[in-house]
Amino acid sequence: MDGTLLLWFLSVILVLTGIAGLLLPALPGIVLVFAGLVVGAWAEDFAYVGQGTLVVLLILCLLGYGIDFLAGSLGAGKYGAGKYSVIGAAIGAIGGLFFGLPGIVLGPFIGAFFGELYVRRDFQAAGRAGFGAWVGLIAGMAAKIAITFIMIGVFVFARFL
Repeated sequence: MDGTLLLWFLSVILVLTGIAGLLLPALPGIVLVFAGLVVGAWAEDFAYVGQGTLVVLLILCLLGYGIDFLAGSLGAGKYGAGKYSVIGAAIGAIGGLFFGLPGIVLGPFIGAFFGELYVRRDFQAAGRAGFGAWVGLIAGMAAKIAITFIMIGVFVFARFL
């Protein structure tokens, strides 16, 4: 098998696995997509997709990763949650990673809920904070998916147009 063909095969596998990882909590989706795009550029000795394009892709990757990580906390804050709720949402998001998809979905909500409950002792305010964390999580996931497909579009544009 030709080396270029092998690198393109690896590139496609990484990108497809990364796309699956956008929804599966065990895989760092956007990072795998970035790695696949770098391998795709390498497959042709960076002749079409050069350093400038790869820097843009790296910035997009970091942006998507950061948005996804912070979204639950920011969503909780948007719905009137206090400092402890935002911290709780961040802790819940990290802790949720260890419990698969249910943990990813419920972690920020539970963290924000208990953070707000700790401070205010008000179930309604805690519920709003938890809901805000969940809305932030969904918005962050949508942003990460959009950024991932923008990355793929930038790569395709640089390579083929």
